[in-house]
Amino acid sequence: MENKSEKLPGGKRRDLLLEWLLEADKPLTGKELASRTKVSRQVIVQDISLLKAKNHPILATSQGYIMIPEPDQKMVRKQIACFHSSDLAVTEEELNSIVDQGARVIDVSIEHPFYGDITASLMLSNRSDIRRFIQSLQETSAPLLSELTDGTHLHTIEAPSSRVIEDVERALLEKQFLLT
Repeated sequence: MENKSEKLPGGKRRDLLLEWLLEADKPLTGKELASRTKVSRQVIVQDISLLKAKNHPILATSQGYIMIPEPDQKMVRKQIACFHSSDLAVTEEELNSIVDQGARVIDVSIEHPFYGDITASLMLSNRSDIRRFIQSLQETSAPLLSELTDGTHLHTIEAPSSRVIEDVERALLEKQFLLT
């Protein structure tokens, strides 16, 4: 994807952002989009917010921005309750236990005593995604959302069948990550 812009007006720049997001086969970072459009990352954040306000299905993930795919009617989704320490190696083990069974980790949620439900999109499909996620946490020293609830959190997972969901739950239960 080449850089097609020379300090474009806002509307044209946002059209270009949409085009790039639709064409992308992986998340695009704010830094990358800022570089391509020759504006600051903050301008990209504002552009993405404006596009979301116009009902464009853009999702901000820890890996960058992606277009939310149309739900696959064949996929099964379930929210599961988990608990473990805030150690990143344990978090990586938990997430790998999910994707190794063939499921995708859509998000993580907590119930905060003051703010209520807080959800962060993850969109982790494989061990490579998880390694990048853990590396980003390490590089930024960002705390896990579950640290706000002493380790209790929910994951929305998606899989091609109920059997895969059951396999995920069994794997998490064996490692004592699943709250029952």
